[in-house]
Amino acid sequence: PLRYEDRTQLIRIGSLVAGTRCLAAGEVLLAEVAYRGRRNLLVRISDGSGQLTLRFFHFSRQQQAQFQPGVHVSCFGEVRRGSSGFEMIHPEYRILRESHATAMSDSLTPIYPATEGVQQGRLRNLTDQALRLMQRSPPVELLPENIRQELGMPSLADAIRYLHRPPPDADVEQMTEGRHPCQQRLAFEELLAHYLSLRNLRAMAETDAAIALRGGQRQVDAFIGGLPFDLTAAQARVVDEILGDLRNPHPMMRLVQGDVGSGKTVVAAIACLKAIACGVQVAIMAPTEILAEQHWRNFCAWFQPLGIEPAWLSGSQKASARRQALEAIADGSAGLVVGTHALFQEGVEFKRLALVVIDEQHRFGVHQRMALRDKGVGSDGHPHQLVMTATPIPRTLAMAAYADLDTSVIDELPPGRQPVTTIAVPDTRRGEIVERVRSAVAAGQQAYWVCPLIEESEVLDYQAAEKSYAMLTEALPD
Repeated sequence: PLRYEDRTQLIRIGSLVAGTRCLAAGEVLLAEVAYRGRRNLLVRISDGSGQLTLRFFHFSRQQQAQFQPGVHVSCFGEVRRGSSGFEMIHPEYRILRESHATAMSDSLTPIYPATEGVQQGRLRNLTDQALRLMQRSPPVELLPENIRQELGMPSLADAIRYLHRPPPDADVEQMTEGRHPCQQRLAFEELLAHYLSLRNLRAMAETDAAIALRGGQRQVDAFIGGLPFDLTAAQARVVDEILGDLRNPHPMMRLVQGDVGSGKTVVAAIACLKAIACGVQVAIMAPTEILAEQHWRNFCAWFQPLGIEPAWLSGSQKASARRQALEAIADGSAGLVVGTHALFQEGVEFKRLALVVIDEQHRFGVHQRMALRDKGVGSDGHPHQLVMTATPIPRTLAMAAYADLDTSVIDELPPGRQPVTTIAVPDTRRGEIVERVRSAVAAGQQAYWVCPLIEESEVLDYQAAEKSYAMLTEALPD
């Protein structure tokens, strides 16, 4: 469940408080259709302590006929202050027989994440059935008893039962924040299963074969020596870790994490050159055409002087250019191929793919990563994998989320790189920002102004690009 509602107690109408969600009941005094801007069904009920209006915008004739004066109704919803006292808009309701007491729950009511067409009542009915089945045939307990006791965690069956039907005295705040031992129990089991499956993938990968890339050191040393800058100590350390992996006859699976500007691309270039010098192919995949093209230009500048012509492959290529690139990839004349997810589509055949480099890897699913890896499976085994990200990943998260990868961190910026300053400014100081843009542009610099929407939206209260463009055009006429 996403959250819980308390329907375990009936609140007298005279004691209702605006802004709360609660269960109330009363006798129908009148039901009428009103036209106040739009068609409304208004149902006035009373329990003797006060009156409450139920307001429906969407209703059928049959529904309207249910609310005859004298009929008893129980309803649950958010209490609001209306023009004629308290009201509930589209509450969940039940028509009661006079003798029938209001149906109160004996547990907190779960609210599930639902999809259109599936009502909460149906989900609760289905989970009721599942809980009864579970009682007859409890699930297998996978966590050893001693670990459960050490962590103070309930059994799986107890945790499931509690979370779907919490008792009235349950700590709702603790459950809303996900801190309840029953929630922690399920989360722990999910994380553990995820971690073990990744460790299993890793163990399987270590039995796979790969081409041991042991040559090419002379070309790598010459490339590093010819760079117009020295590698930082962090870059040099990560290069050593990668080259050490590539010499092994098992596929490298390494994650390189470093801030924007820390020099991940040049580290990847050294790994690519090592592979190409050993006579095999390399594929570099980026999530967007802009980023992929940026990599292609960088690699052209570095590798063309060495006689290596990087190939380019993207979804928006002209048919003739794409055909040419596919031929070069298939016959092996393209030692380095740069592109988007077009690289792992059908029809792309590599002659001898031995290294796969994936940038901003969190933008690709594991299946996409595996699809590109499978392009390189052949008599030589599987390709080596190097994945890069600029997203800072805490070590504990890296251990859990990327347990199939070794992790290297470039934790040092090259000398001379200016640190990035990030400032949050309230909307009331927007004019100051426009002035900063004016002075920056006057000094020959450039500015980006990024908006979350292109056009105005009725649903989202965000600044739209079109409106910002009009505002900036007026504010910065020159």
